[in-house]
Amino acid sequence: MARLEPIAPGALTDEQRKLHETMLEGIRKNLKGFVTEREDGALVGPFPAMLHFPKLGTAAWSVFTALSEVSTLPKPAHEIAILVTGARMHSRYELYSHEVVAQQAGLEQAKIATITAGNRPADLSRDEGIAYDVASVLSAGGQLQESTYQQALSAFGERGCAELFYLIGCYQMISTLLNAYDVSVPGR
Repeated sequence: MARLEPIAPGALTDEQRKLHETMLEGIRKNLKGFVTEREDGALVGPFPAMLHFPKLGTAAWSVFTALSEVSTLPKPAHEIAILVTGARMHSRYELYSHEVVAQQAGLEQAKIATITAGNRPADLSRDEGIAYDVASVLSAGGQLQESTYQQALSAFGERGCAELFYLIGCYQMISTLLNAYDVSVPGR
């Protein structure tokens, strides 16, 4: 059981309602194939933590939205970075949701399973391998080595590298919220 209860739409304050509506629009547009709300309309996953503290939640949602709407990274590389971060953080809901999104992005189930188990698949493409290596180092709190940075720069450009770094940081934050509030996989 999560430490913060999801908030049914009828119980939201005006400030929470505004954020809820914004989040619901983005969730329905970008996050498909996994549970994000209860039958009563209350959002689940990382979203209750954002709604309970709407000033912080609005800022967090803004970063998440920017990364969803202006992505230039190849979708498989994007999802690999998220899976590596979720696996490193042992974030159950993060892995549950992004296993689905990674499959939708075209990643094979074997790659997804290997990454979520904390290992590097042997058959990653160049872009996938770079995303894996960058996410592995940064999500562990390490300093990105120059050779890895240069590979990422060559593959994704400055804009793509910035997106990758922000993506990893954003999903570390989301995983931290999920872990702090003990958010599990829906129905389990």
